[in-house]
Amino acid sequence: MAAAASTQPPQPLKLPQLLERDPYLAPFETDFQRRYSLFYNRLKNIEENEGGLDKFSKSYKTFGVNQFVDGGIYCKEWAPGAEAVFLAGDFNGWNPFSHPYKKMEYGKWELFIPPGQDGYPPVPHGSKLKVVIRAQNGELLYRISPWARYVVRDEGKVNYDWVHWNPPQSYIHKHPSPKRLKSLRIYESHVGIASPEGKVASYKNFTYNVLPRIKDLGYNCVQLMAIMEHAYYASFGYQVTSFFAASSRYGTPDDLKEMIDVAHSMGITVLLDVVHSHASKNSEDGLNKFDGTDSCFFHSGPKGTHQLWDSRLFDYANWEVLRFLLSNLRMWIEDYRFDGFRFDGVTSMLYHHHGIGTGFSGDYNEYFGLHVDEDALCYLMLANHMVNFLHPECITIAEDVSGMPALCRPVAEGGGGFDYRLAMAIPDKWIQIIKELKDEDWNMGNIVHTLTNRRYEEKYIAYAESHDQALVGDKTLAFRLMDAEMYTNMSVLSPLTPVIDRGIQLHKMIRLITHALGGESYLNFMGNEFGHPEWLDFPRKGNNESYHYARRQFNLTEDHLLRYRFLNTFDRDMNKLEERFGWLASPPAFVSEKHESNKVIAFERAGLIFIFNFHPYQSYVDYRVGIETPGKYQILLDSDAAEYGGHQRLDHSTEYFSEEYPHNYRPNSLMQSNLQTTFSQLPRRCHKHHIEVYIPSRVAIVLQNMDIPK
Repeated sequence: MAAAASTQPPQPLKLPQLLERDPYLAPFETDFQRRYSLFYNRLKNIEENEGGLDKFSKSYKTFGVNQFVDGGIYCKEWAPGAEAVFLAGDFNGWNPFSHPYKKMEYGKWELFIPPGQDGYPPVPHGSKLKVVIRAQNGELLYRISPWARYVVRDEGKVNYDWVHWNPPQSYIHKHPSPKRLKSLRIYESHVGIASPEGKVASYKNFTYNVLPRIKDLGYNCVQLMAIMEHAYYASFGYQVTSFFAASSRYGTPDDLKEMIDVAHSMGITVLLDVVHSHASKNSEDGLNKFDGTDSCFFHSGPKGTHQLWDSRLFDYANWEVLRFLLSNLRMWIEDYRFDGFRFDGVTSMLYHHHGIGTGFSGDYNEYFGLHVDEDALCYLMLANHMVNFLHPECITIAEDVSGMPALCRPVAEGGGGFDYRLAMAIPDKWIQIIKELKDEDWNMGNIVHTLTNRRYEEKYIAYAESHDQALVGDKTLAFRLMDAEMYTNMSVLSPLTPVIDRGIQLHKMIRLITHALGGESYLNFMGNEFGHPEWLDFPRKGNNESYHYARRQFNLTEDHLLRYRFLNTFDRDMNKLEERFGWLASPPAFVSEKHESNKVIAFERAGLIFIFNFHPYQSYVDYRVGIETPGKYQILLDSDAAEYGGHQRLDHSTEYFSEEYPHNYRPNSLMQSNLQTTFSQLPRRCHKHHIEVYIPSRVAIVLQNMDIPK
């Protein structure tokens, strides 16, 4: 079959550019060439045998159960281990043999059911279905199609049922997707917990109550977890059972489409947390043993099971697995209008050891060799190539803890093709610092190193804490900082205790320095922006199936007697400031100061000066800070302001003038002195060539050069 004219192979391998950027990769040139050849040959085979990547990745329109325009139903499955395949359901009185599939080549089966009188579809919308598999041992297995678009669980039942979703009028999107963002400020969200009420929240609730909040907070992107259907709610969405079905526990597919459409109307980009690293072991309502064998979509034997996750592992070298996964991405983009993906568990995919019992030191030998699963890497390259080629406005993110070089470089260079990778070392560093060190022992150089230690020209998403930290058994930053006092001392009517004061100030400082210094994008898990006071615990036997902790108490930020509003307001203004100046889209910061004894960090990015004083009690005046551009500076953001729960120790009307005095490798400087001060406001003396600025303890300030045109 000739290759489709609409899809062309990628550019010739631009490996020299990659090796010039990082000469330490030169010894592994043959590895890059082999990986690229594997990708190119698979792409070429798809072109020659399937009519092109475009057609191949549209298989969700032919596999499963699809209705023709005339009302007829076409059914197609891949079940290589089956002896026979049938379709049963409400439409035929659950007769398991009345509608047999015809066997095709390569383990495929098809069935056509003609329309009824007047073109009425033989399988009505909303009716239940099952694929009936006759296994090799003669057993009849009732299965949900891997391509099912809607599955539901009736009250009192354990397993999900497949419901044929083909409404007379599907939701029609009204708003175009936003243009590709330069600065990505991501609000990581879970629809089911997005309510103060102890229940499973809905797509409708998220649309009308949560999206406006996200917009107001200054986030321009929402990353949705737990959308792909998962039978076990407490899995956080990471044990997927139906890959093509939007979770019905929140509402209908049209409800989700409306939610995404409304987000687009607000200029919010919507990403899907996609799980292609593994699948649930469920067989009654999952992919496992679909055709009666332990392989089909997965490796057989021990290779096909993840030891820690107790889940099944895909065989990425299998032609039909590639069809299934690539079509899955395509469906979410084109049917639901998702704007990209955060690929979960990429480290598990990249290595045969799945990262189990393995540390990554940064030695390049850890990323090349027989322990790398190059079939999985090839799939990721194909996925990114497909998304970039067919939908170049879409974004892809890799969750990889290993630090695989070139994962976020173009496929044409031999890279993985991702746009961003998560800076997973940052939240771990903040946990370590808070757990193990006294405030006086915080290492400024180590903090700066962790925030800036990223691969050149690969984009990173910085985040101060992960969603896993919110789960029961772990602690968020707010909990680690304030712990039990969050329940008793967060009212403004109660005295401001040292624990609460310290927690509020450091919470703001940690988030700002992570936002401004840690990457090319920023991510926050819902509720953490205001220091949500409770852990996250999904209903399970261990908590009597309670929903009490499976919620987010957004109402706390609206109570003016509670201090949570201070953190919420600071988070909003921090995002709004980035929206104005775009530091995430700017070149990496120039760090001019990381002073250990003073606990001061200063850097410049996007024409702004960021100064952090982490010292627990020492405040400074006339502390000289090196800057690149001379001029008159003013405070834009001050973590010590009253509206952020600060002590109001800085006068925002003060103008700071630079001095032509080289300092810390910068041609000009601002001055502050190392005099310990009290919390009271100090007078400022402004001279012609220098300035004295007061930086109180546990305060972060952002200064703007007012002489530069906006």
